Amino acid sequence: MTVMWLILLLSTHWIQCCTAVSEFYSSTDHMIQLIDIQKEFAQSFSDYVAALESQVDLLKRAVSVLGHNFDDTSKDKEKFISNPLSAYQLVRKLNRVWTTTRDIIEEKRLTGTLKKLRSSAEKLPGADDVDGVVLGLLRLQEMYRLDPRNISAFCEMKNNVTLDPDETFHIAMVSYQNEKLEFALLWMQETLRKLSVGEKAIVSKEEVQDQLALFSCQLASTQDPLHVRDLLACYANVIESMKTWDWTSKAINPFDSQPMENKYEALCTGKQKPQMKRKLVCRYRTSNQMMYAPFKEEEEWHQPMVWRYHDFLSDREIDVIKRLARPKLSRAKVIDPVTGKKFSTAFRVSKSAWLSEDEDPLIAQINQRIADVTGLDLQTAEELQVANYGIGGQYEPHYDSKHSNDSDFQFRGDRIATLLIYMSDVDVGGATVFPTTGAALLPKRGTAVLWFNLLENGNQDNRTLHASCPVFVGNKWVANKWIRTGGQEFRRKCSTVQSE
Repeated sequence: MTVMWLILLLSTHWIQCCTAVSEFYSSTDHMIQLIDIQKEFAQSFSDYVAALESQVDLLKRAVSVLGHNFDDTSKDKEKFISNPLSAYQLVRKLNRVWTTTRDIIEEKRLTGTLKKLRSSAEKLPGADDVDGVVLGLLRLQEMYRLDPRNISAFCEMKNNVTLDPDETFHIAMVSYQNEKLEFALLWMQETLRKLSVGEKAIVSKEEVQDQLALFSCQLASTQDPLHVRDLLACYANVIESMKTWDWTSKAINPFDSQPMENKYEALCTGKQKPQMKRKLVCRYRTSNQMMYAPFKEEEEWHQPMVWRYHDFLSDREIDVIKRLARPKLSRAKVIDPVTGKKFSTAFRVSKSAWLSEDEDPLIAQINQRIADVTGLDLQTAEELQVANYGIGGQYEPHYDSKHSNDSDFQFRGDRIATLLIYMSDVDVGGATVFPTTGAALLPKRGTAVLWFNLLENGNQDNRTLHASCPVFVGNKWVANKWIRTGGQEFRRKCSTVQSE
């Protein structure tokens, strides 16, 4: 009864306190904060339950007081009330009981703990975050061609994490709601397998079989509408076939027989190996403007040229940049820096923050270092952008070159070069790939990579189409500097040849 009362009390406040959209799923660093948020909410919840239990005890004592020594009042009410001591006791007890219980009933005594609980609840992830994490999982599943049992085995090996049938059922339903029938079918099959081998769950086996038959027939009708005309007959056939399914056999991965759709996927999954046309070169490089030790430069790719600079940032500098960016990332939305519009999570899943030189002297030092290594003028360059990728975080193939139809382009020019700094290692996934040329750059903490987005004639270099592969395991942090053409007239030679 106490639990039911607690649920009813909380439900009157829940809609008001949990409506904020956090987008936790779009930043792994933001997701990490959920561990502390969970502890804070659990403590607030515990305090509130304790306060409720205390109030229940008071109410029970009040009921006991109301019944104490009044058993004979109904026999002769006039005689009872005419006794001044009895009258005094009755009036006093009724007054005290109501004074005590009124604050409880009106929740005045719970105001402090309830306010604290609601404050903690405002930080909790919303339904969009739950769906966002599921969609991130599906991106990984699609990119790396994994069925649910592969994913479960991998994650169990890494962190000893397993999903119960209710959780796999939820993933299946979110997949279905987002029109991803193939994944909905796979996760529903996994749910039925778990139930069939005896795992406990709230969802019933009959409900799972019903949904599985529905998904199977809908998928079959979309793939071969002429063959599947009678959905009811299809449904009955699938239900009947489930009786003979062998859940102990090795699962068949339906993605194994599907070819890779494009070079982006092939590079991310390792199906296509980068192939260099000539031997790479490493050197120490200095310039007249440099005030630091020589840069450790490596020619990582040709056509287009991509240089990697080792030990570009120190661990201390990385920590400072992350500290400056975190408050901004927690408030950030997933915005396209080119268009300024909200990204579709299918295209990019990360959060970004921009750091100016006014925020810390270190930013000015890094900008000077970038100017030294590139030999370019940074007067028209954009601020240092810091990004943290989320669950299945990716950035699909795109060009860094800006569109020429805005005032910003007219003032500062196009993005002539990109310098990308890796501020973390990534366990699995997260490479920067160039689908047109087959280049694949692995994240290495403290290194920076540089390429020119424009040819020497000013046109876009189509070979610089690039993407960020989904992060499977790890926390990917990057910072980048987009350098504009304004001010580079005497810094980079120009050409009138169309191919240069």
